[in-house]
Amino acid sequence: MEKCIPEIVFATNNPHKLEEARAILSGKVKVLSLADINCHDEIPETADTLEGNALIKAHWVKDRYGFDCFADDTGLMVEALHGAPGVYSARFAGEHCSPDDNIALLLDKLKEEINREARFVTVVALIFEGKEYLFEGEVKGRIANEHCGKSGFGYDPVFIPENSSLSFAEMAPEDKNAISHRGRAMTQFADFLDNR
Repeated sequence: MEKCIPEIVFATNNPHKLEEARAILSGKVKVLSLADINCHDEIPETADTLEGNALIKAHWVKDRYGFDCFADDTGLMVEALHGAPGVYSARFAGEHCSPDDNIALLLDKLKEEINREARFVTVVALIFEGKEYLFEGEVKGRIANEHCGKSGFGYDPVFIPENSSLSFAEMAPEDKNAISHRGRAMTQFADFLDNR
């Protein structure tokens, strides 16, 4: 007997993340967007850890809308900046900054640095059938000296994963998903769904 495919909301307003999640979780769950459930809330991210922010977002949807939900939070940890921007990656250059503002600030802070080592970490928090789960993915790499590539989003144009000469923004989406921090966390999530 086939398992029925559950519907789970992804608590994000980022269309790129939604597309990635739907590609990775295809056939395992039906991924609903916030718009699909008519949620237009400004969901807070007030924790000082990636896990905390992801859980806040997942619980927000579950508690207010009743849907099982997953949410993610991602941080770019740069060695020369003592782990910054970390949990503040999305608002590194200020509360209402653009991704380009964040990249410009990052490159400026690293312009005299020889050490370009960095890592991307994503934590996915899932509220499913009354229980809470966490999945974490990490990829090591380095920060490029300039923008490279037109694909992806966020810091993708300046993050070059280890064992690659291409930035995430220069890769085909399926190649990025296979090795990225979010891809790794989402693959753990997909494995969990397969084995439930």
